[in-house]
Amino acid sequence: MFGNHRSKGEAVFRCVFIPFFVALWLAGHCVPALAHKVMIFAWVEGDTVYIQSKFSGGKKAKGAQVLVFDKGGNQLLEGKTDDNGEFSFKAPRKTDLRIVLNASMGHKAEWKIPAEDIEGVVEEGAGAHGEVAVSLSKKEVKDLIDESLDRKLTPIIKMLAESLDGTPRMTEVIGGIGYIFGLVGVALYFCRRIKK
Repeated sequence: MFGNHRSKGEAVFRCVFIPFFVALWLAGHCVPALAHKVMIFAWVEGDTVYIQSKFSGGKKAKGAQVLVFDKGGNQLLEGKTDDNGEFSFKAPRKTDLRIVLNASMGHKAEWKIPAEDIEGVVEEGAGAHGEVAVSLSKKEVKDLIDESLDRKLTPIIKMLAESLDGTPRMTEVIGGIGYIFGLVGVALYFCRRIKK
């Protein structure tokens, strides 16, 4: 009788606990850490670059290191985000910028700003220009406005595209865990039928 009891215990262990622990292990290794992805968004207003940063869960990236590089990979400046995950700086010169955000636990994000988005900064090697009065037609004014709007909206469109990265939402993760428990329930059902 003791041997029969032991074999029932082993059968329950094999049918219930092993699939359950395998399902938990798979869930833990297949689901990405959602709250740890860091995001950066940067835009230019005149000669000033503004940066906002946060984690994918919405928490601000406070005190994160900000490094700014030129197109040659030379570091131009370094700073830290404030309590709102924000940082700003005057562009040191008109060049393509690569902004690197180093957040907590080794998380990193980058944003690139083309030189043509930076205004009011003299390019290296360029001389000072005197002011010249210019009259523009309506079409030229419209073209200038369209070009300016395109420059301002490009970072926003890029940010929206990156926010649609396909990472699962919390409801999808909970649904997946429920699915796993459902499979364990089906396994238990068939184990009981086998016993009978």
